[in-house]
This record gives sequence, structure tokens and C-alpha cells, in this order.
Amino acid sequence: MFFIFIKDIFLQMKSFQIACLIFCLLVSGCQTEEKRRLSEKSKQYVTILGTAQDAGYPQINCNKNCCKAFYDGKESRKLVSSLGLIDETTTKKYMFDATPDIARQTRILRSEHMDNGSVIDGVFLTHAHIGHYTGLMHFGREAMGGKQIPIYAMPKMKRFLKENGPWSQLIDIENIAVRQLTNDSTIVLNDNLKVTPFLVPHRDEFSETVGYKIEGENKSALFIPDINKWELWEKDIVEEVKKVDYAFLDATFFKAGEIPRPMSEVPHPFIVETVKLFEKESKETKGKIIFIHFNHTNPAILNSHYLQDSIQNLGYVFAKRGMCFSL
Repeated sequence: MFFIFIKDIFLQMKSFQIACLIFCLLVSGCQTEEKRRLSEKSKQYVTILGTAQDAGYPQINCNKNCCKAFYDGKESRKLVSSLGLIDETTTKKYMFDATPDIARQTRILRSEHMDNGSVIDGVFLTHAHIGHYTGLMHFGREAMGGKQIPIYAMPKMKRFLKENGPWSQLIDIENIAVRQLTNDSTIVLNDNLKVTPFLVPHRDEFSETVGYKIEGENKSALFIPDINKWELWEKDIVEEVKKVDYAFLDATFFKAGEIPRPMSEVPHPFIVETVKLFEKESKETKGKIIFIHFNHTNPAILNSHYLQDSIQNLGYVFAKRGMCFSL
């Protein structure tokens, strides 16, 4: 009887273990599918190198709960907003924006994506605010001493670099080679990879501001990390999103009242405003939107938050460092 009792317990435990295994496999399968959807790679793909607004996370002199969470060990550091573009067909890699975190971000490109013997094969700049061009300093003689690294910039951005130190020195001693862009004019990187800049309204104190359309062999993407309110743009953002497969959009602030200064001084489209614009669109269209460029006060910059969850449940995606999107 004793051995029968033990046998029954063993069989019950075995059944329980099998049930647990099946459950774990199902959960794992769901997680794997989600990871695959957001992290698939092909011969050409975009990868997220950073998600934070220009000043990063945590931000200097911030003693609020948002940054205190980092110092308390509850949150991870967030690198400044940037995209990497990998093309294995030509063994080239590019970046969109030269952030203050460029040293780490180029290392990520090399160690996690492609080591082709080059630090970077080109950088596309959006505008002259600190999170988008100051990383160029690392190409200078005080750092790596670059050799004619291609920098793609609009006319005012090019002139700003050429006429102001220390950036002018990078050009004078050929650490960088600035290649001028033209609004709505396509740069052909190769037969299956194209990049097109387009002007967007923003606080243009030193340069114009552009977003980019990136076209691969099979898919395309928009990158608009900084823009004023959508209604101030001559184009319809809903229609522009429908034309592409991915849209990395400005999500600096979640909603009004997030910072003490008048938010009219920094008129980015709030996440809730973008969601409102797309509320009648299909879940497929909403799923194209990847929110990026989060201010340190934005709850969406945190690893998890109920406000972020509420938006994700509608189909939208929040950028996380390491995500990949095939082109």
C-alpha cells in the first residue's frame, strides 16, 4: 500500500510538472512572439539606441520622484534618443542624431550589431539642440580623432557647424565631412536603402529641423523625434503614418502640466494628443507608431507605468533600447 501511495503521489507530481511545463511553454511562446515582433532582424534594420529627451535620464539637478527612482535603484539609466541603421548587404551602419551618449551608442552598434572596422559610416542630424548634435565632439582630436566621418546635415545646420567652434575645428581638420542635405531630396545609400529629410516646425534657434523617411528593400520608417504640435505641420501626420511601416514619433511629454514652466514654450505634441488624433484609426495603423524621445518627467520613460500600459493596450508601442525593426 505504501508503494502504491508513493506511486500515486509521484504520478500526481509528474502530471502537475507536465501541466506547469505546458503553461510555461505557452507563456514563453507568447513572450517569444512579442519579442520577435518587436526585435526581428533582417539584412537591413533599424535599432533603437536611446529613448530619452536631449538631457537624458536621470536629468541633472532633478530631485523629483521621476529621477529619484533611478538613484533608489528602481529604474535604469536611459540613453538619449537615437536610431541605428544597419545594412548587412553593404556592411554599413549609420546613426540618426549624434547624442551626448554617442560613445556608448557606437559601442552598442559594434558589439551587438556590426563590427565592420568603422566606428560609424555616417550620421544624419535632425537639428541643433543639445541631444541631437553635441555627440560630434567625440569625433574630434580630444577624443577619437576621426577621419572624414560623413555627417549629413541641412544647409543651416551645416553653416552652424562651420561657423561656430568647437564644431568648426572638426571640419577644418577633417575629423568630419559634412554632406549637405536638401528638403525632400533623397539620399541613395545603395540600391535598396534610401534616406529622405523633410522639414518640420520646431524651435529653430540655430538650424532648421528635419525628420527622416528611411526606405529599405521591403519596408519604410519615419523618424520625427522633435516637432511642434502636429497641427502646425503642413502635412497630415495620420496620412504620413499610413504610408510607412513604422513611425518613431516625438513623445517628449505625456500630457499638459508635466513641467513647471509654460508648456507653450516647448510645444511638443503630447502623447495623449497623438493618441486622440489616431483614435478612429485601425489597430494596425496605431501599431505602426513607436513613441520615442521621452522627457525625464514623462512616466513613459520608466520601465513600466500604468499610463504607459493604458496606451499600449490600444496598440501603440513605446520605444525601448535594443528593439529592432526590419526594413
